[in-house]
Amino acid sequence: MLFLRKDSYGTVHFCAPLWREEREKVFRTIASGTVYKGEKIWYNRIIMEGISEREYIMISGATGGVGKAFAFACAPRGALFLTGRSSEKLLHLKSELEETFGGIAVDFFACDLADEKQREAMFAYIQGKGYRFGGLCNVAGVDIQKAFEKYTQEKIVFQARVNFEAALSLTHFVLHNRAPRLDIVTVSSLSGVYPMPYFAEYSATKCALTSFFFSLRLELKKKNVHVTVVEPGGIYTRPDICENIKGQGLWGKLSAKKPEYIARKSLAAVAKNKRLIRPGFWNKFIATVPRVMPLRVRMRFIARRWSKIEKDAF
Repeated sequence: MLFLRKDSYGTVHFCAPLWREEREKVFRTIASGTVYKGEKIWYNRIIMEGISEREYIMISGATGGVGKAFAFACAPRGALFLTGRSSEKLLHLKSELEETFGGIAVDFFACDLADEKQREAMFAYIQGKGYRFGGLCNVAGVDIQKAFEKYTQEKIVFQARVNFEAALSLTHFVLHNRAPRLDIVTVSSLSGVYPMPYFAEYSATKCALTSFFFSLRLELKKKNVHVTVVEPGGIYTRPDICENIKGQGLWGKLSAKKPEYIARKSLAAVAKNKRLIRPGFWNKFIATVPRVMPLRVRMRFIARRWSKIEKDAF
């Protein structure tokens, strides 16, 4: 049975601990405006397990398929701060979230994360608002796929900055503006497990992300900060990616997951303070079992598959 009480300020508290699934069920009920215990209790008046409505969860790449899934998955957990390159898309996502979750607090700042000055402007905006963060989801990424000699200098820098530098920059800022408890989820990739010809820079940046956040996790071990790295396979997002997955046949079908599944599994993992999660049995399999083969054999296999596909950043 669930118990609620109101304090003198009208804020609603849970009087007993709930399992995550139960909490989300209650939040969905509250968000819909359903009458509970004779009162209409609005979502943004909730304090749960000591996390107040003033604590935000930052989500980078929020307007992409995976970022949007994280936004909807995080909404029952606290206020949201969203960032992406398009103000129009961020405003639309904010409206969707507010319509779905009632009075949830959502703020955003359009920012090209590859641009240091734009990141600084966003940080100044946040500090001016006085936000504190109880969560960070590093989702933003650039998936250029082609032979390295076909890159331009601009694309080399752009991919490295978005995939790696931006995640470190956001994490550093949030660590210095964090709430008493902080959960960090970083979306890396199964592509970072092995070197990948024709996907070389993307693979290298994702490998670097995994390595960095494994190290950071240990540095923050006794500071009430959870750090989880997510290494998904294919994810059904943009139409070109869905076509790419379809073209991989059975391999792609077994590996690929919906973004909502990735977000849900990721948040469950960081709540348990897991170091690494590879959503899906097949992805766990291909990340571990092929290691028995020599690296040159694995790389030749990868090169044959990926040399047939070419795509640039959007």
